[in-house]
Amino acid sequence: MMALAKDTVIGFIGTGVMGKSMAANLMEAGFPLNVYTRTKTKAEELLEAGAVWKESAADLAAESDVIITIVGYPSDVEEVYFGDSGILAHAKAGSFVIDMTTSKPKLAERIYKEAAKKEIESVDAPVSGGDVGAKNGTLAIMAGGSEAAYQELKPIFDVLGSNVVHQGPAGSGQHTKMSNQITIASNMIGVCEAITYAEKAGLDPERVLSSISTGAAGSWSLSNLAPRMIAGDYDPGFYVKHFIKDMKIALESAKEMELLTPGLELSLSLYQRLAESGGEDHGTHALIKLFRG
Repeated sequence: MMALAKDTVIGFIGTGVMGKSMAANLMEAGFPLNVYTRTKTKAEELLEAGAVWKESAADLAAESDVIITIVGYPSDVEEVYFGDSGILAHAKAGSFVIDMTTSKPKLAERIYKEAAKKEIESVDAPVSGGDVGAKNGTLAIMAGGSEAAYQELKPIFDVLGSNVVHQGPAGSGQHTKMSNQITIASNMIGVCEAITYAEKAGLDPERVLSSISTGAAGSWSLSNLAPRMIAGDYDPGFYVKHFIKDMKIALESAKEMELLTPGLELSLSLYQRLAESGGEDHGTHALIKLFRG
């Protein structure tokens, strides 16, 4: 296993709302960065800052020591990892792959097993904290994989996040992220109802927030997303369409475990209504639109 050093070349695939900031933070920390994404224009800022463009995932994998992916859907993860032009077919023995996409636990286990056959260490490490956490390097990172690989990659995780926890073997990171998304799903309904209630009661919602956000009702969504709701700012820190994807994965996994999840089911149905009304590219806090009518 190679030692992780400052000249370790990181290959980064996926420069969306969160990925772009995460990649920028790695460059600022001094890591050389290779970049590939399906839409090159999304990587322009990184390229201007010194990142090296690669023409394919295969080229990036072959020329990087650590490959990080944060893409949209499990189908994107499968596409970029498997197949003749995928990461696992071209990454070097002794290298690392880190999938930070919120994806299926079983897919994380599959990547781990296939990577091991090629002497590649795989870690599933989904994140939480939205665009703000990505920019500030304060993400929560939930890692699954071997303890040795986790410790080796810890310097990279510490650049990206402030709450980094190794949860267990392959798939554990994704299972932990499902717990995170289940919590957010029901909590977001409560935040929307609370803000709408305050508005309908003729209160100043910002003043209400100052009272309720530091007590027992406090949550990340209440403190960080309720102000955006009040301001009518629905720009995405995290897309509605991606949250729907996450909730479907969580529901599928919950059903496999014969787990009752009525809050998750209600939240999913509301978000699907929001998406059908044209809100799939809004931030998740745009759910309040349904409550305001």
